[in-house]
This record gives sequence, C-alpha cells and structure tokens, in this order.
Amino acid sequence: MTEHWTLHPDRALPAGELRPIAREIYSHTASLPLVSMHGHVDAAVFAEDQPFPDPAQLLVVPDHYLVRMLVSQGMTVADMGVRPVTADSGVAVETDARTIWKRFCELWHLFRGTPTRYWLEHELVEVFGVTRRPSAETADALFDELSERIAGPEFRPRALFERFNLEILATTDPATSELPHHAALAEEGWGDRIVPTFRPDPLLHVTRPDWTGLVDELSAVSGVDASDYAGYLAALRQRRRAFVAAGARATDHGHLSADTTELPAEEAARIFAAARRGEATDAEAQAFSGHMLFEMARMSTEDGLVMQLHPGSLRDHDAAVAATFGPDKGYDIPVATEYTRSLRPVLEAFGHHPSFGLIVFTLDETTFSRELAPLAGVYPAMRLGAPWWFLDSPDGMRRYREAVTETAGFYNTTGFVDDTRAYASIPARHDLARRIDAGYLARLVAEHRIDLDEAVETAVDLAYHLPRAAYPALR
Repeated sequence: MTEHWTLHPDRALPAGELRPIAREIYSHTASLPLVSMHGHVDAAVFAEDQPFPDPAQLLVVPDHYLVRMLVSQGMTVADMGVRPVTADSGVAVETDARTIWKRFCELWHLFRGTPTRYWLEHELVEVFGVTRRPSAETADALFDELSERIAGPEFRPRALFERFNLEILATTDPATSELPHHAALAEEGWGDRIVPTFRPDPLLHVTRPDWTGLVDELSAVSGVDASDYAGYLAALRQRRRAFVAAGARATDHGHLSADTTELPAEEAARIFAAARRGEATDAEAQAFSGHMLFEMARMSTEDGLVMQLHPGSLRDHDAAVAATFGPDKGYDIPVATEYTRSLRPVLEAFGHHPSFGLIVFTLDETTFSRELAPLAGVYPAMRLGAPWWFLDSPDGMRRYREAVTETAGFYNTTGFVDDTRAYASIPARHDLARRIDAGYLARLVAEHRIDLDEAVETAVDLAYHLPRAAYPALR
C-alpha cells in the first residue's frame, strides 16, 4: 500500500480496554507547547533561517539513528552523504541528494518496529503532508514533492519553530563558543526562545590529543590565563557566566563514567600541570574528569545552571570512522554504568543545596529501579532525565515508567526531554512520549490506582510543567 498514506489516530496507544482511557488522557496533552531543553540542532540554522537544501539533507544525512541502521545493512556512512572531516580524506562521498534519498526509501522496511519509523512517519505525514509511503517505487515522487514543500517560506526553520508550537529550544554549545548565532537571534527577539547549553566535555578530559590547544583556546575566549589549574577554573567560570548572560539554563556532561569523586586541590593541580606537559596517565585523566564533574556541580551552586549528566556511552566505537567522519555518526555504544557510589560525593556535598539541580540520564536501564529511582527519590536536588538515546522508544519509555514510578514517583522526573540533531523529529518525539505516558496512566486508572482527573493532571505535568520546572530561567 503506497497511496493515500495516513497515520492511525490511536498509534502507540495501548490496545483493548485501556485505549479509550488513554485516548482521553492524550487529548489533554496533544496540543501543549513543546519544551525542548536537551537538543543538538545548531543555532546557526535559526540565525540564518535559510530553506533546507533538499529532503536528504533535512531527513537522512543528519539523523544518526537512521544512518546507523542503513550502515548495519551494508551501506557505508559515505553512501548516505555524510562528509569526512577533511576534504582530502580520499573517501568517495555520495553527493547526489536524490540518490541518497532513493537508498533510504528502498530500505524503508528496515525501520519496522523501531522508534525511527514512528518519528519519520510523523515527520513525513504530519509535518510535510506526504501521502505515499517511502519505497523504491515512490522515491522519486516523494523527493520531488518534499523538495517543492521545503522550498516554501512556511518550511523555513523559524516558521517550523512556530508551527511545531515550540515554546523554548536549547542548543548544545562548546564551552569555548562565543555564541555569535545566539547573539544574532537575541537581537531579533529570539533570545528567550532559543538558548545555549554549556558543554565543557573536551576541556575536562586531559589526555585528548587536542586538549592543550583547547585550553589555549579557553584562555583566548575567556580573557583569563588558563595555563595553570587556578586559571583554568577561573576561565571556566567566566565562560559559564557568558553562557548565563546569553540565556543558558543548563550544562551538559557526557562522560563515560558517572564518577564525581573530588580530589584534593593540590592533586588536581598536579595532574593538570602533568597534562600540560603531556605526561598525565590514563588513570590520572580519569580521576581528573571525575573531579571536574564535582567542580562543575560546585559551580552550578554558584551560578544556578542545571547540571545534566548522561554517562555510559563508549564514544566512537569504530576509531577509523571517527577519524574520517568525526563524532556522532552512530558508533557510540552503551556500557554498564554505576551510579550509587559514583554520585555519592556530589550528592553528599550538594544534594540538598537550594541552588543545585542535577538531572541524570542513563543508557543502562538496569539502574532505573536499583539506583537512579532511589537516589532521585530522596535527594531534592536530583531529577531523573527521560529515557534517552536507545531507550526513547515506545517500549523503552514504558519500561522506564514501570521501573521508576513506584520509588521516585512522577514528580522526581523531568517529564519528557528530547535529544536530537534531526530538527523535524522534535514534535514526533514529544508526541510519542505523550502517547506512551497516556497509556501508562490509563493502566493506573483502569486498576483504580489513581482517578482519571489525576491522570490527566499528571500527563499535562509530564508533558509541559515538569520540563519547565526542571530548567528554570536564570534571569
């Protein structure tokens, strides 16, 4: 079936007697504004506000969920139009957008049962209004139809922002960024709607090959000499203040481990000096990165930025792909992660601090009920982030609610927080989360564990009020 493609209004809602209850609950959240506080869309997209170049560049090339599935079935990263880091790599990259789009459409069946399929269906039908499913037979017609649509002013980034009913969107920005695009947006009245997020990760890992150069860059952009440990901390504080002035509400930390063990100041200074000489060991680097998470928490108590921590991803599993194409190409793989002991230093120090907020995400769902829900269920500073990355799927989100609610309740979570580079997928991700939460709440109603009015109130809080509360404005 390729003609007159429509989506079922009850998609992702539970079957049987729960469906009418879930449908009623979902009806109260379906049209709520979107609060998108953990995203990776480049601010330049909105500052420049240019038409998207073609369907492949809009929907395929930037979506590593999509690309990694096609690579797993024999395509290469280059086949899908992803460009190498350097122009002289010698890699033959597909540059014809129609060819990239055809490859995607021919392999549409690979996405059956995946959240990527749900998001793409929502984007194609609800956002862009297409009426034919992707396939080898429809690829050219779909490409032409979408190309015509996205050429119009109503499909430019800012117009879509309004159409998506986005109330606020946070980008993720290097700590050394001077945020020129955010400044330009602020001048045009968008400063409270598109805000930066402070991401210092590369500066906290002292054995990175480019670390010394990044510290020099930190000195230059901050105006503070960061060549010793005290100056380094002062420079990071200066950059955080600059982000706050630009509207930032949060920091973002993607370490492999959740360790937050504080080092004595003299030991941290010693490791920093050794790293500047290129002599720090891997063990010292690991200890320093955990210490710096503690320092980031301390700084959050000073400036109010919410601290987001999402450990547990072994980045760039294929070193050759990373060297050629750069990070975030689908080769980041989850590892088992420990939280109870790792977060103890920072929670003992700041878990009751009135100015500290810590949002913890995980890729290790075995920790939901054993570690994370009990921690969030007692420390007032800590909230559980939404199911993230490989877990923001229909069944992953259901498992999350089942695992954490009995211990942490609903109100020690952030509600839904999306995490995507694929701009057009943002409303689809929120819609799926709202449907899954409606289904979970419907079961509680059917089992007479809560009343319908409570379920509706909770659904609205999860979709809208809790994300807003988790990322309060600082000015």
